[in-house]
Amino acid sequence: MTIPQVEESVVDLSKFATVVKLVGFYPFQSGINALDNINAISEGLVHDDLRTFLDTNLPKEKKRAKMLLGVADPRIASTINELFSISCQHTGVVPELLRGLRLHFPNLVKGLTDQNQNKAQLGLGHAYSRAKVKFNVNRVDNMIIQSIALLDQLDKDINTFAMRIREWYGYHFPELIRIVSDNYTYARVVYLMKNRKEFTIAREEELEAITMDSGKTGAIFEAMKTTI
Repeated sequence: MTIPQVEESVVDLSKFATVVKLVGFYPFQSGINALDNINAISEGLVHDDLRTFLDTNLPKEKKRAKMLLGVADPRIASTINELFSISCQHTGVVPELLRGLRLHFPNLVKGLTDQNQNKAQLGLGHAYSRAKVKFNVNRVDNMIIQSIALLDQLDKDINTFAMRIREWYGYHFPELIRIVSDNYTYARVVYLMKNRKEFTIAREEELEAITMDSGKTGAIFEAMKTTI
């Protein structure tokens, strides 16, 4: 069966029922039991419940060589293959078949409604998420890692902005780049001077308070006289 054929049958229950037949169904006994199973699957392990279900519904070992078992997760496929000596597939038509099963599952199982299924899925999803957050042994380290990454990003951004200020103000007063090498001091000088043509010697003390160097301050005023 090709993927287009399966895709066409998925949207129509009557067509899908001719492709898929429900052979076995094993409901979880409780919310805790469901959480145990999904935790095992997420780690690529076969839970005892799943092992029992497969033992009950799979044919005898001699007939398994000709069978192909469709599963959603590649890791659990590998584990099942080792335990039951059966070929597993998680690509091709399998994802489409699983999509159809999720869509029509309440119609395949007697007594199951969309409302009950959605409520169960929501509860299990919340429990699984809480468990993942709770059992994350690196949760404290995550904040440190994120803080370091944030500092690195801020450092890169500041350097980028400083380069842009030097580049753009350099068109107006190119000599200032050689006189003031520190990025922070350069930005403060630019903020004070703005238009160099309007900046006079009367504000020399303000400029020297920023440069903290009378020699640099004098060099800036000298450069202003000769700059283009």
